[in-house]
Amino acid sequence: MAEPALITILENTVSPDKATLENALQYLENAAKINFLGFCEQLSQLLCTPGASDIARRAAGLQLKNQLTSKEQATKNLQLTRWIESDLESRNRIKQNILNTLGTETYRPSTAAQCIAAIAAAELPHGLWPGLLDYLCQRITEPASSEMLKESAIEAIGYICQDCDSNELQAKSNELLTAIINGGMRREEPSDHVKLAATTALLNSLEFTRQNFEREQERHFIMQVVCEATQSTNQKIKVAALQCLVKIMTLYYQHMEAYMGPALFAITLDAMKSPDEDVALQGIEFWSSVCDEEMDLLIEASEAAEQGVPPTHVSHHYAKGALSYITPILLETLTKQDEDEDEWNPCKAASVCLMLLANCCENDIVNHVLPFVEANLQSPSWNCREAALMAFGSIMEGPDVTALKPLVTQVFNPHLINMLRDASPAVQDTAAWAIGRICEILPDLAVDKNHIDYLVSELLDALSREPRVASNVCWAFTSLASAAYDYADTDVTDEPNTFILSKYFENIVQRLLATTDRPDGGQSNLRTSAYEAIMELVKHSPQDCYLYIQQTTIAVMERLHRIIYLEESNLSSSDRQQYIDLQGLLCATLQSVIRKIKEEDAMQIADKVMESLLKMLQTTAGQSSGVQEDAYMAMGTLVEKVKKGFMKYMPHFFNFLVVGLQNAAEHQVCQAAIGLVGDLSRALGQDLAPYCDQIMQVLLEHLSNNNVDKSVKPPIICVFGDIALAIGPAFMKYLEIVLSTLNQASQLQVNKDDYEMVEYVNELREACLEGYTGIVQGLRGDAPSASTSKEPPNNELQGMQAHVPNMMRFITVVAQDEDRNDDLVAAACGLVGDLVGAYGATIGTVFDREKIIKDLLQEGRKSKQQKTKTLANWATKELKNACKAS
Repeated sequence: MAEPALITILENTVSPDKATLENALQYLENAAKINFLGFCEQLSQLLCTPGASDIARRAAGLQLKNQLTSKEQATKNLQLTRWIESDLESRNRIKQNILNTLGTETYRPSTAAQCIAAIAAAELPHGLWPGLLDYLCQRITEPASSEMLKESAIEAIGYICQDCDSNELQAKSNELLTAIINGGMRREEPSDHVKLAATTALLNSLEFTRQNFEREQERHFIMQVVCEATQSTNQKIKVAALQCLVKIMTLYYQHMEAYMGPALFAITLDAMKSPDEDVALQGIEFWSSVCDEEMDLLIEASEAAEQGVPPTHVSHHYAKGALSYITPILLETLTKQDEDEDEWNPCKAASVCLMLLANCCENDIVNHVLPFVEANLQSPSWNCREAALMAFGSIMEGPDVTALKPLVTQVFNPHLINMLRDASPAVQDTAAWAIGRICEILPDLAVDKNHIDYLVSELLDALSREPRVASNVCWAFTSLASAAYDYADTDVTDEPNTFILSKYFENIVQRLLATTDRPDGGQSNLRTSAYEAIMELVKHSPQDCYLYIQQTTIAVMERLHRIIYLEESNLSSSDRQQYIDLQGLLCATLQSVIRKIKEEDAMQIADKVMESLLKMLQTTAGQSSGVQEDAYMAMGTLVEKVKKGFMKYMPHFFNFLVVGLQNAAEHQVCQAAIGLVGDLSRALGQDLAPYCDQIMQVLLEHLSNNNVDKSVKPPIICVFGDIALAIGPAFMKYLEIVLSTLNQASQLQVNKDDYEMVEYVNELREACLEGYTGIVQGLRGDAPSASTSKEPPNNELQGMQAHVPNMMRFITVVAQDEDRNDDLVAAACGLVGDLVGAYGATIGTVFDREKIIKDLLQEGRKSKQQKTKTLANWATKELKNACKAS
């Protein structure tokens, strides 16, 4: 492609003509496929050509960046690999062209800076491009550098800090900070463009500067520069500097005591009062971050107290100290809402901040908010009435019930209920939300027989209001149903015979079903909220509402059947999306009614359910992973209900199950299908055995495939245990490969600083423990516990005995891991008990000699989780019995 032709095509990427634009983009896509490196080099040459038009240069930079990175992580990984594996000389020429572009662009922001960051994300983690950061820092600090050169070099550093997770950044934190602060944030810097780029870069680099914040002198300097930047007359610089303070508070709370009184308090209060919304938002966000940190520290202190040790970090109680100053500002901010404003704004941020303050400061906040609520609840101004309701609802969670109850009782009936009829839709909306909050947090007030008639009547009437109001009314019904069920008279194990909503139940469900059919149901999440309310009512229905549950089941089935057989061909793209969403909602609602109906009733509708769900799987294959996932989950619920009655569907359904299991590309669909295998295992038992060869083949292939999403692997390992429990001795044909796979998975080690991977390893280890447990139990069968029996292990257990040392070593690894969670402790204790129950004193005496195992069981016995405590006590008993028998 000749360069003039390329320029023309790039200029066409901003054409207002749709056909011209699409042709240009298609041409560029094809060019990248034909010769990736050649195309990138041409783009880089055009990017560094000052004589080319700004449109062409900017487009060249954006197209080059898009070849190197993507918002989709899977695509980005492929692009990074493609770049790293490309010819070194070509890569170096492209990089040099991009570096030569810095300072020559006459537009903002710099596309060259974006391209540098994209390449850095690929190369820095591999130790490549070692001189890049030094080069950029030099361009910033050189006195001879132009404004555009300094700005674009700083932008590049900011993008790199945002996109890269590399030790290279940690090692260069001093140089980066020096360049950003001295080169761009000094008070003497004449260019606001450079200052803004530097402040933004500092924001992106804060996570890599922990060592600098540990050193007092450097910390003082950084804080001084940031605080000075918050006083800039340039709004964008001020906002970026305030964002820095928010992030600093989150990352370095323990170092802020020296700055809170002298600077941060005044700066952030002033920002909260600002007429500029962007500035005010950051001031409010600062105090929300303070609350977040102090709530975490409160939890840490509580856990430390339980363990009898001092907490690692302590709270300075900044939120409590500032409560009397910031609460009036937040309350005043609540009155400045726009009735039709949907965007995130200071009013919404103030409400969230009040909620966080209520959780953080608990009872202390009530007296600061109560006078405002009393003064404004009956105000002639809708803004003040709505603000009073918002403040009232925002402090529901946090203070003691005893502190809240007088306030809520005073406001709830009739004032709050009456406000569902307020002339302002915004007030109606917030009133419905506040009622829902009361149902959640003070349910005994919500279900008081003295006003339940009036409350239900008004909520039903409000369902006909505009979507945002009706949506919150649906949520209020969701909370009310749960509250009514919880306060019904019932035995510990049985559902109640009746509850306070029984006489309204049919009418509420019918009105909610009608709400799902509203033409404006797609607005304000109304249709979804109505179906969720129906599901909650079904879930919390007492026995005397069973007839209405049956009626609801029929209604849902009819709707599902109708929507599945609807002709799609004439639907617009937006209508098609609503059609897909509706299928998912109906599937979820179907699950809730199937869970509630009796087994004999489930059998009567099972044919119709399977017909509809199989049709859904057939018509949405390759189109909607969400609907496929919902269909598999609904089938799982049916399997749980009809149990072995599901066998009649297996011959026709099994191919659909295999397709779902094979669909690793859509990992959520695959996970739903794996979950269904677990349901089938529990329901069908040994009848599942004829289908297991194909199931096991697909699952084992996924485990050996590194391209399969890692989230699929723990459920697969877990379901091995379910299958073993179901088919018992028939699992022996898979035993060697499964145990080898579990042993390999259990040895995965990750960087302890990568919290996401630590969490994943815990999930994987728990799955391995559950998988081992299921296999041990499945092969043991109905044999009595070897801890008290003299009978030797059966043939299947003897066939597995060579693998038991691996299981024991794995339990020890889990017991020694400081990052283990309570679920891991429970699963490990369970496996200890099962191994002792399977092999008796042979294993029991070994475990009994291991202090780490005894400590693990003791930790489990002291757990707050009943499941963990029960398993640890049982395992301890099995161990004692086995040792006595020896």
